[in-house]
Amino acid sequence: RIVGSSTVFPFSTAVAETFGRSTKFRTPVVESTGSGGGLKLFCAGVGTSTPDIPNASRRIKKSEVARCAKNGVGKITEVKVGFDGIVIANAKSAPPMKLTRRFLYLALAKRVPAGNKDGGKLVANPNKTWKDVDPSLPAIKIEVLGPPPTSGTRDAFDELAMEGGCKTFASILALKKSDKRTFKAVCQGLREDGAYIEAGENDNLIVQKLVANKRALGVFGFSYLDQNGDKIQGSTVDGVAPSFENISDGKYPISRSLYFYVKNAHIGSIPGIKAYIAEFTSEKAWGP
Repeated sequence: RIVGSSTVFPFSTAVAETFGRSTKFRTPVVESTGSGGGLKLFCAGVGTSTPDIPNASRRIKKSEVARCAKNGVGKITEVKVGFDGIVIANAKSAPPMKLTRRFLYLALAKRVPAGNKDGGKLVANPNKTWKDVDPSLPAIKIEVLGPPPTSGTRDAFDELAMEGGCKTFASILALKKSDKRTFKAVCQGLREDGAYIEAGENDNLIVQKLVANKRALGVFGFSYLDQNGDKIQGSTVDGVAPSFENISDGKYPISRSLYFYVKNAHIGSIPGIKAYIAEFTSEKAWGP
């Protein structure tokens, strides 16, 4: 049984289906629960009532390793399966957006410097439209559909996009040394006034909502843009387009690694785990 990341889900499902067809083993059950949700289930203990493998669109946290160990899940194997870009997309029928990490921070953070100026006192985010964030952007309401806190995509978005933009303000960056907790809260705290809408773990649903609402932007992994290129378009971030080449060589600024983890205690007692890993890490699966 495989749980976890909605970003890794389509890849894991493709491998599971091929594995089920081409081996003597049953097709594994793959569920999209979000990275955090999957690791929570995985770390609950050892035995057939717990998952064998969680997919994750971020690396396992120290606190999760500790929770696993406390519940008897001692030995875990990490497998890095690829790289991904987090895309900020909108409907193809809407004007393309040219964003920066700084703009994303000013649009979506709970607290921002007054007047959007470095050194300004931190205030509740007053920016209602993208034009309020920067005059180069359109005068449309800030409306971003994105993943919930259980998602690895959300963790990576908070760290790479939000904190990345936050760090462009020297006055806030100075907090990192003096008050790390406040720095993280200021940089990664998202608005709760409707500008950022938690849209669950179903990224296909976000794509559908973007097509229906031309004003909205959506946050998800690159594969969903790749599969729906006829309906949606990716915004440039810091002048770089979210393309396969720009993500794989690290140019695109909101990029991260993808993983799955294996409960070593289940190898031997749950049939087919080693064979599934061999299938996923074969050149056929993760080659070009």
